[in-house]
Amino acid sequence: KPYGDLDFEEAVAIYGKTIRLGAAAGVDLVFVETMSDSLDTKAAVLAAKENCDLPVFASNAYGADGKLLTGASPSAMVAMLEGLRVDAIGVNCSLGPRQMKGIVEEYLKTASLPVILKPNAGLPRQENGKTIYDISEEEFSELVADYTASGVRLIGGCCGTTPSYIEKLVKKTEGIKPVPVTDKGISMVSSYTHAVTFGDRPVLIGERINPTGKKKFKEALRNKDIGYILDEGLKQQENGAQVLDVNVGIPEIDEKEMLKTICFELQAVTDLPLQIDTTDMNAMEAALRQYNGKAMINSVNGKKEMMDAVFPLVKKYGGLTVCLTLDEEGIPETAEKRLAIARCIIETAASYGIPQKELIFDPLTMAVSADNHAAETTLTALRRISEELHALTSLGVSNVSFGLPKREVIAASFFTMAMENGLSAAIMNPNTAEMMKAYLAFCTLHGYDPDCADYIACVEKYTAVVPENVGSAGAKVPGQPASKENTDGMKQELTALEQAIVKGLREQAGELARSMLAEGADPLMLINDQIIPALDIVGRGFENNTMFLPQLLMSAEASKQAFEQIRHFMDEKNEQTASRGKFVIATVYGDVHDIGKNIVRMLLENYGFDVIDLGKNVPAEVIVETVLRENVGLVGLSALMTTTVPAMEETIRLLREKAPGVKVVVGGAVLTQEYADRIGADFYGKDAMATVRYALQANRRRGEKP
Repeated sequence: KPYGDLDFEEAVAIYGKTIRLGAAAGVDLVFVETMSDSLDTKAAVLAAKENCDLPVFASNAYGADGKLLTGASPSAMVAMLEGLRVDAIGVNCSLGPRQMKGIVEEYLKTASLPVILKPNAGLPRQENGKTIYDISEEEFSELVADYTASGVRLIGGCCGTTPSYIEKLVKKTEGIKPVPVTDKGISMVSSYTHAVTFGDRPVLIGERINPTGKKKFKEALRNKDIGYILDEGLKQQENGAQVLDVNVGIPEIDEKEMLKTICFELQAVTDLPLQIDTTDMNAMEAALRQYNGKAMINSVNGKKEMMDAVFPLVKKYGGLTVCLTLDEEGIPETAEKRLAIARCIIETAASYGIPQKELIFDPLTMAVSADNHAAETTLTALRRISEELHALTSLGVSNVSFGLPKREVIAASFFTMAMENGLSAAIMNPNTAEMMKAYLAFCTLHGYDPDCADYIACVEKYTAVVPENVGSAGAKVPGQPASKENTDGMKQELTALEQAIVKGLREQAGELARSMLAEGADPLMLINDQIIPALDIVGRGFENNTMFLPQLLMSAEASKQAFEQIRHFMDEKNEQTASRGKFVIATVYGDVHDIGKNIVRMLLENYGFDVIDLGKNVPAEVIVETVLRENVGLVGLSALMTTTVPAMEETIRLLREKAPGVKVVVGGAVLTQEYADRIGADFYGKDAMATVRYALQANRRRGEKP
């Protein structure tokens, strides 16, 4: 889910059954390959780790944009899979060796494990009814041999390759000396789209999803007001946070279930990595297990019982772990003792097989109002941990100003001092102008901001605002426009409902639609002037690679909630919403893959089509019978495997014979424009939004008003 029917743990269980059978039969290793989604990959890897003690390889299938179908970059996969302690990682299928160049280079640059490369023999095409690939054995072997000389350690071939391709590859690489696999020493966390690297420019960790001192936030937790919490996360992203701290620990709720829920829901609306912040080990494991990527973990400390509880979870699931420099005796008063605790934590982590690059040390910020030397001690410990241990550091910077007026002034100055003393990451409030001005200035003066671009783009909004809460629900999220063009080409701010849909806030979208209808809004106006334009904004972002598939789907879910309110309202008035027409969709006979089909169905439904989903492995006759019976003008056919393209061609032939007026859209991983033309399709849907655009155009040609 949300691309299929399985819950995460169901997927782990099913993979586990297969792995147990293979292990019992005597296999030598588990190879998880051709995976197009990061969370699906994680489910398979966990199943392997939990059901056998064999080596585990993991390889993903990337698109031409250098990302997985659901948005993950190679670096994001490296971060997650190294954290899960697989034995080799890489890329296979989808592309030929030439198209994989940038992907392989990113793996070699960031991975501290052996890198796998199994390309296709180029891209497929049809000749005389046969599938032909466009790279010869000679060219294939030369290209893959070049990658081998650059550091790839496991090589082979995927679709289109034959024994003779591999034989040629063996000969080409016989004289190549393997490049040693080295630890790149890179500290990363990741979301489902990208990795955040620690060590150069300080990383901003948003602190606002935390009940400490926040009455409204506590009420939101008690009332399970998920929308309020998600909005807190989005505001921080809008204002520059690169990681979000997530703490939901109040006594009167089930922290384990709430932490799982909030992490899951946040990952649906933001692509920022998360810092899982809890002292409840059951809650920590539950959140880490389902987390889509490699999280930060907040926190461990020098107490033996705490290290013995946290480090096994870090070893199993991966994570950059915040290490507090306190132990059984409390918080040391001196920098020297804090340094000693840091050394102890490093040694203990190593005994669990956790390298220092997966640790980030917090020498603890104390209030200067209680001890006027507190800041000095913290900064000294910070500098020494950074310089003497060559370790990463973090601080909760705002703690320094407790008990003082105009806290942001002290906090911002302390923040600057900490960055000058080697701070790698700050847990801070990105909604505070003084803090962000300090950060932007520091990055500019230290050369972390090429051409001063971030300073110029961001600092102006902080020069004439109240220091707190500079963000707003209407501010721009990266990759998401905050305005649209009206019919005269003029910029126009998004309405609250449009913003909720663009951000993927389901509950908020439904509530806004309900209240607007109650106040007299016209249902059709809401659909045509707000819901559809919001979906169009997200669709354009997806097509321009500024938004990714999970964001597209969450926006579709948000619009669905709004549509449900409209349908309920119109049912009460015995009215009906106008349909854009019927659309039959199916995965062709012999093919059991339906991820792409399900995504297309969801989007079409949200654009007002009545979708008749026939499922997967559907015979041509069933599709034709449905088209004739339902008087359907548009058909979508999906196929993932080259072996099922002939079934797609047969379905189109039968449709042309029995229903000559129908328009046929085809899509799937093996399809190309050339394939589509060859088998007689009317349109090749390279992705879900392309199919929606074609369906809308086809309807307009049939007489529907735009």
